[in-house]
Amino acid sequence: MVASVQTVAFEGISAKPVEVQVQLASGLPTFTVVGLPDKAVNEARERVRAALAAIGMALPAERITVNLSPADMPKVGSHFDLPIILALLMAMKVVSADSVAGAVVMGELGLDASIRPVAGVLPAAIFANSLDAPFICPEASGSEAAWAGGNDVIAAPHLLALINHLRGTQILQTPEAKMVEQSGEVKDLADIKGQEAAKRALEIAAAGGHTLLMVGPPGSGKSMLASRLPSILPPMTPAEALETSMVMSVAGLLTEGRISRTRPFRAPHHSASQPALIGGGAKAQPGEVSLANGGVLFMDELPEFSRNTLEALRQPIESGEAVIARAQAHVTYPARFQLVAAMNPCRCGYLDDAGLACSRAPRCALDYQSKISGPLYDRMDLFIEVPAVSASDLTLPAASETSADVAARVAATREIQQARFADVSGERPPICNAHADGKLLEEIAAPDEKGRELLERAVGQLRLSARGYHRVLRVSRTIADLAGSLSIGSNHIAEALSYRRMDPNLMHKATA
Repeated sequence: MVASVQTVAFEGISAKPVEVQVQLASGLPTFTVVGLPDKAVNEARERVRAALAAIGMALPAERITVNLSPADMPKVGSHFDLPIILALLMAMKVVSADSVAGAVVMGELGLDASIRPVAGVLPAAIFANSLDAPFICPEASGSEAAWAGGNDVIAAPHLLALINHLRGTQILQTPEAKMVEQSGEVKDLADIKGQEAAKRALEIAAAGGHTLLMVGPPGSGKSMLASRLPSILPPMTPAEALETSMVMSVAGLLTEGRISRTRPFRAPHHSASQPALIGGGAKAQPGEVSLANGGVLFMDELPEFSRNTLEALRQPIESGEAVIARAQAHVTYPARFQLVAAMNPCRCGYLDDAGLACSRAPRCALDYQSKISGPLYDRMDLFIEVPAVSASDLTLPAASETSADVAARVAATREIQQARFADVSGERPPICNAHADGKLLEEIAAPDEKGRELLERAVGQLRLSARGYHRVLRVSRTIADLAGSLSIGSNHIAEALSYRRMDPNLMHKATA
C-alpha cells in the first residue's frame, strides 16, 4: 500500500513541490526516511511515533518506508512531520485519500500530537494557491496562510482535530488574515535639535530610497537620525509587503502569522559575520540585507565591520538581490534595501577638534577611512557630515517640524515616482528613483542646459565615475521631485553634487 501527500521544500523564498510517499510492506518492523532528509526530517520518526501514541494509536508492525520525492533535492526542516503522518494515516486507512487529495500540507508535530508552527507558511500557501489546492497548516500559522488568499486553508491545533475534520466529524474554523498591531511611541525628528543639513539629507534619502553615509564625532546624533528614518518613510506597497513577509516567513520571524506594512529597520552589530549579513550558513538562510528588504539596513560604526563583510555588500546594493552559492544549493533572496551607514571620521572620533584629537591625527583618519574601499564609497548616494551639536542648539526648544510633516512630503514624492514607474515593464520595475537605471534614468533625469553644463564640469573636476554620475542624476531627480519640479535644473544638480564624497583621502573635508 502506497499513500502520498504533497508538501514543499524551499529554495530562497520559492516553494518547490515535494511528494511524501509512504509504503507499508511486510517484513521486520522498521521506519525509514529516504530522499535526502536532514537531521530534523529524520527525527520526524520519533515525533510521529509519539504523536500516534498520544491519540491512542500505534505504528503498524510492518516495514514503513517514507520517500521524499524528488529524491535529489535536499529536504530541510520540521515541516515534513505533518505530511508524513497524514500519508501514514492514509496508508493505515484511518484517513481517506479523497479528503487530502491535492492538498499541500506542512506542520511540526509535538509529542502530545499538537501541531506546531513552522517557517515558510506564507510562500507555501501562495504555492498552494497557484495550484488551486487546499492548504493544511498549524493553527498558529493560519493567519499567515490566509494572506495568500483564494485557497481553502485548514489550520489545525491538534492532530486529532485535523483527523476529525478530514473525516467530517468536526469543522475547523477558517483563519483570518491579521496585521501587526502597532504599539509604542514612534521616534520623532522633532526630538533632534540642530543638524538641519543632516535632516535635509535624511528627507532626500527617504524620498528617493537613496543610500546615505553620515560621518561625525561621537555623540553628534548619527544613530539618533538613523533611528528616526522609519518615522518619515511611507508604508510598503502591497507587493513590497508580500515579498518582505515571504522572507520573514522563511526566516521564521513572523509573529503569530501577522504581517506588517511598516518598513523593516535592521541594525546589525558590527561584529556580524558575512553569512549573518548577506545570508548563508548550512541551510542558506536569509541575511540582514534580505530581512531589510523594502526597508532600511542601518550599519553603525561602518569601518568596524570586517572588510570581507563590507565588500560583500556591493553586489546586493547594485542588483537588489542576495545570491548565495553553495555546493548543494544556489539560492537567491530579494535584497532591495536602503543602506544607511554611520561612522566616526577617525578611530578617536575627534579629528576636527585639536583639543580632543589623538596624537596620530590626521594619519589615524587615513588609516581608519581606508577600511572602506573606494567602490563601496562610490555606491553611497548621499554623504553628509554631522558636526557636534553646540550648546546653544541644545538649549533651543523642540523643533516645530515633526516627522509627520516630513513624512507628508516624502509620501507625496513617492507617489510621483510610483506614477512615473507605473507602466515600466520588467521583472523588477523601479519603485523609487534610487532603482532607476539605464535608458529609463536618462529619460526621467535629463537635466536642462545649465544643469547639464554644471554636471559635465563636475564630472571632470571631481573625477566622478560612471556610477557616481548616474547616482548624481538619481539624487537630482529626487530633489526636483521634492520641489515639485518636472525638469532638473542647475540648482538640483548643485545640491546633489554637494552630497558626493569629494576627497578620497580626507573625508572630513568633503563638503559642498
